[in-house]
Amino acid sequence: MRDSPTKRLKLEYKRLIELGLIISLSVCVVSMQLFKRLRVKAFLSEGKVQELQIDEVPETKQEKKAPPPARPTVPIASEDEDLPDDETIDDTIFDLDAEPPPPPPPPSDDDAIVFVPYDEPPTPVGGFAAIQRKLVYPEIARKASIEGRVLVYAQIDKDGTVLRTKVMKSLGPNGCDEAAVAAITAVKWKPAKQRDRPVKVWIAVPVDFRLR
Repeated sequence: MRDSPTKRLKLEYKRLIELGLIISLSVCVVSMQLFKRLRVKAFLSEGKVQELQIDEVPETKQEKKAPPPARPTVPIASEDEDLPDDETIDDTIFDLDAEPPPPPPPPSDDDAIVFVPYDEPPTPVGGFAAIQRKLVYPEIARKASIEGRVLVYAQIDKDGTVLRTKVMKSLGPNGCDEAAVAAITAVKWKPAKQRDRPVKVWIAVPVDFRLR
């Protein structure tokens, strides 16, 4: 067979395809590498580095929760036979048709504190310091270091004697109220006067309890 350009091209077709593929890939790789370097250089020359500032985050505080309430105790039956039985309350029967009880009687005039006008108030002989001298500090209050003031309303008769007393401000069940009343009644009083005449009046007497 004669050698012709067409036959020669067909024989070298595969080799030419491989050669062209290699050349095109090489050109692509080289161009990509060059483009990457140029872009990095341009970014470094024109770009500005900005510093990031991070605000301080406040420290979180964990609040303590209140403890849960205690679980109620469950009663457990005892095997002891000597324990007494539970006491029961009898049924109460109300009679709705019964008449209500009468109201309590009103307080008498002797128990009520009635203000009587006077020109001269009643005064203890020796002044109010005489009441403090007659005062006996209760031992219970002394040991408990109780201090304060007891206010007593005293009714002074026309002859200067103390008829009745009422504690209006107390220091509690420690004996101070009784000691204040005893000191007031132990002192002789000058009666109050109304138009130069003695009258029976009520007066508020403060008694101080102070530990030296």
